[in-house]
Amino acid sequence: MPKSVYLAGPEVFLPNAREILDLKIALTREAGLVPVSPGDLEFPRTNSRWELGLAISAIDEQLMHSADAIIANLTPFRGIAADTGTCFELGFMCAQNKPAFAYTNVRADHGERTRAHFGGESYADAEGKPRGPDHILIEDLGFVDNLMMHGGVVNRGGEVVVGDAPAGQELTDMTAFKRVLAVAARALAG
Repeated sequence: MPKSVYLAGPEVFLPNAREILDLKIALTREAGLVPVSPGDLEFPRTNSRWELGLAISAIDEQLMHSADAIIANLTPFRGIAADTGTCFELGFMCAQNKPAFAYTNVRADHGERTRAHFGGESYADAEGKPRGPDHILIEDLGFVDNLMMHGGVVNRGGEVVVGDAPAGQELTDMTAFKRVLAVAARALAG
């Protein structure tokens, strides 16, 4: 029986979200996996935006409980780091010790992106640790994002695929997604 994979990422916020989600769903099926997409949920009727947010959160958690594994899109979203909702979802699945896989469409690692955020300005403190002009440590370990996300994937036997999408296509390019799908399909087949 094919394994189900929760597809986490910020695509639900895109103006062409349905098109992108449908493409990811089709590619997941082609890879021999069963897609579980938060973009497929039906929004329940609620009395307020607050209640709607809580309902969506609860439904997403049910979807994650139903999935065998996760593929998380860790492409930077609205800043230097991955979408915070995707980060929660990856952590939620890792806490259940489910297989985790991830990808990013940006080649620059977290440390490089942090330095770029400061216009390249950084310094080494007395211990040789990199710090930004705000004097806060720059996590510079070569990971695609915070060490807990990258480490969460690797520590569960998964892989983080690094792509290099053309500018403006970082959230829609499917090259790295196809590569991580192949990795996940092989790993979950055994």
